[in-house]
Amino acid sequence: MRWILYLIPFYIFSGSLSDKVFVKGYKDGKSPNFLTRTDNIPPGQLSKAEDTYLEGYIQALIDTHYYELGILVLVKDRKVYLYNMPNSYITREALISFVRDLPDIESVEVKEGAFPEPGIAQIESRAGRERVSGIWFPESTVLFQPLIANPRTPNYSLAYRFGSDFLAKDTVAVSLGDFFPIFRFNNIGAWEADLQIDFAACVWTVFNMDAPNGRGNEWARLDNSDYLAALPISLAFGRWSFRLTFYHISTHLGDEYICNLLYANQPVIRVNPSFEVLEFMSAYQVNEGLRVYAGPGWIVHYCDSYPMGNFYVEYGFEGRWFGKKINYHRLFGCPFIAVDVQNWQCTDWRFSVNALVGYEWSKLHGVGRKVRIYAQYHNGNSEGQFFKQHLQYGAIGISWGF
Repeated sequence: MRWILYLIPFYIFSGSLSDKVFVKGYKDGKSPNFLTRTDNIPPGQLSKAEDTYLEGYIQALIDTHYYELGILVLVKDRKVYLYNMPNSYITREALISFVRDLPDIESVEVKEGAFPEPGIAQIESRAGRERVSGIWFPESTVLFQPLIANPRTPNYSLAYRFGSDFLAKDTVAVSLGDFFPIFRFNNIGAWEADLQIDFAACVWTVFNMDAPNGRGNEWARLDNSDYLAALPISLAFGRWSFRLTFYHISTHLGDEYICNLLYANQPVIRVNPSFEVLEFMSAYQVNEGLRVYAGPGWIVHYCDSYPMGNFYVEYGFEGRWFGKKINYHRLFGCPFIAVDVQNWQCTDWRFSVNALVGYEWSKLHGVGRKVRIYAQYHNGNSEGQFFKQHLQYGAIGISWGF
């Protein structure tokens, strides 16, 4: 089993590296290429098209991926002008790169203000709808990009941990969870911000690979499971994004863990680390590659059997550089590094550090869901009922999520 876990990320990563053909960055050096549906267009195909045809074609491409944003396209002399662009920096940059990747396009420019007359009526007629102020179930992305180094960020993941100094030296950690966008309000207030309501849920489980065999002669013992349900509300404009989250998290000891203790005539001490939290996080996109974030959390209620204090703080950064379009796989790939630091009142403000270094693949540059392989180092709080204990380990893993 363990050697299979080692081979999974190696197989995926080696498959991507087998494609030695990478497209170089743009001539102006401002942004790397990334894969879009336009890679299926033969070179020179659009050079024969008139501006009106090109205008409709680009509008259709944008609406395929970003319908909820209500963007309008104008083309003059093969120069593309984009109207009604979102104010979120990361989404805006993804859109510009999306259009710029089309062949035979002279330039892409973002225009402020109203769409020029008399073309607006024709554009709205062709698109078949008026611009909306909000959208149900947006699919393109979440406004506040999840903190990928936070150990309790909802996603789908599988990781093999080794060298742990608490409970077991070798464990396998599995998570099943996601963010589910519900509704997005567009262009709110003077900042023309976007506001989105999401729902998030996840379960994390840890399997002990070093546990002594119990009655069933199991080879992997379920020790702990944590459950999360959350209601995030996100706001984004320019390079800033904010997220206010109310969440509940609870933990449960594994039945195999309990049964093995009873089988060995050892006492089972069960406490209930269950609490509700109001958390506020803010993030700033320093440039295309670097993002920093920080924020406090207030524990509004906890079970008396496991006192949690009332406060914690969290801060960190994420860096993504040297991204490349991978033609063979029709994906955009990018190395990343992320570090998350937390200080909890219940652990006397001890530093809890979680760091990831890896590579991620996505269909679009900057936004949307991604597959990641990573190496991880954790030095800080443990999990579940053992949260207040110190835990240190290394890990390799693979994940899928925003």
